[in-house]
Amino acid sequence: MTALAIRTDDPAAAHVAPLLEHHLRELAAVMGEHAFALDASGLSAADVTFWTAWRGGVLAGFAALKELDGDAAEVKSMRAAPEARGTGVGRALLEHVVAEARARGHARLYLETGTAPLHQPAIGLYRSRGFTSCPPFADYEASPHNQFMMLALSPASHTA
Repeated sequence: MTALAIRTDDPAAAHVAPLLEHHLRELAAVMGEHAFALDASGLSAADVTFWTAWRGGVLAGFAALKELDGDAAEVKSMRAAPEARGTGVGRALLEHVVAEARARGHARLYLETGTAPLHQPAIGLYRSRGFTSCPPFADYEASPHNQFMMLALSPASHTA
């Protein structure tokens, strides 16, 4: 299998649009008004860094990191392309985001995700990386469609 390359990218780029549109449609279908994924405009904000993952010249996924404050950041819009699911793209993107948050000096990394069956593989990935359930953070409010997770970051918190 071709190696995965992760690079900083433009969420408004034409090569990102089909996967981002798929991501937003799918989340809206299962979460309705409780889908908080960012569109290209939101992912282009100054406080968000956006990465794409590529395998053999094919877009395999994307992820973003949103700065919350000096001590905390949030994983945003992490997504593997449908044809790349189960190939390690999600894990590689998550490791990249965690490493970047740690390098930026954050003490905590948060995320919000859904509760539908669609979200179960991602939830398993997050839990395997050490994320634990937490109360809503930032401007989020609890609902039956959302759950919130947090990873404490320290030099010793990396697990393979």
